[in-house]
Amino acid sequence: MLRFLVTRLLAAIPVVLIIMVIAFGLLHLTPGDPARVILGENATEESLQSVREALGLNAPLVVQFWRWVVNVLHGDFGTSMISQVPVGTLIAQRIGPTVCLALYSIVITIIVAIPLGVLAAWQRGAVIDRAILTLSVLGFSVPVFVLGYVLIGAFAIDVKWFAAQGYKSPADGIGPFLSHMTLPAVTLASTYIALIARMTRASMVEVLDEDFIRTARAKGLGEPRVLFRHALRNAAVPIITVVGSGFAMMISGVVITESVFNIPGIGRLVVESVLSRDYSMIQALILLTGVLYVVVNLLIDLAYAITDPRIRYQ
Repeated sequence: MLRFLVTRLLAAIPVVLIIMVIAFGLLHLTPGDPARVILGENATEESLQSVREALGLNAPLVVQFWRWVVNVLHGDFGTSMISQVPVGTLIAQRIGPTVCLALYSIVITIIVAIPLGVLAAWQRGAVIDRAILTLSVLGFSVPVFVLGYVLIGAFAIDVKWFAAQGYKSPADGIGPFLSHMTLPAVTLASTYIALIARMTRASMVEVLDEDFIRTARAKGLGEPRVLFRHALRNAAVPIITVVGSGFAMMISGVVITESVFNIPGIGRLVVESVLSRDYSMIQALILLTGVLYVVVNLLIDLAYAITDPRIRYQ
């Protein structure tokens, strides 16, 4: 296992370097001038040149890239070109709401999607199976922003069970946190519930036809134990893959949900940075997203060995 971890970590180094090259290259090759964004359309050429010199934008791209890589290796992601605040500070201020939203969403997803998938596989071809598949299609089809506004209208405005917008951290109390984060978490989880429920059903259908399942039933084991202890564990590998990837996508793809519910997280920071062409901020966010996917994939591989004893890493 240790050898596997070291190998994967070493293999992640070129992946991260490629992500850095892509992030840097795409941003610097697209049209636009950060100096003009900062100073406005009426800025003089002299002032523009002064800002470009201060930001290091007049240096060759290779030099700019090397400086950025060296700074990142020292934990310095640069300074925001717009707010003149360290990028790391801004990300630290915004990462909390996004992580809380993603964790809450993935908990809801697992609690709802996996039992639905198991139930659909157990009752395959029955009315309940068709109903779950229909709900899955709806989960894929309804846009996130539409579902968000529907939930706000139904549960925040009409019955006033939850807050319509804003963010409260767990430190402010579980009650305020759940009030503000339940609707956005359900909104964000809707697509992933549909995806994981269908994946669970497909994996379970294959496993339920195996000989060891018939043997377990012949031994007189209860159906819940057969389904969740024997069948689900052997069907867990593809489910874990989707759950892990879903968590990474939640953190990196919460732009719409955070905008609808006015949550000051990474999603809104991405929008603000793109609109203002804040190179330093965008590069850092792309890099952190890439590193997140690398870490999640490593954790997924480790989870395979935990859930399936047939998998061993040398």
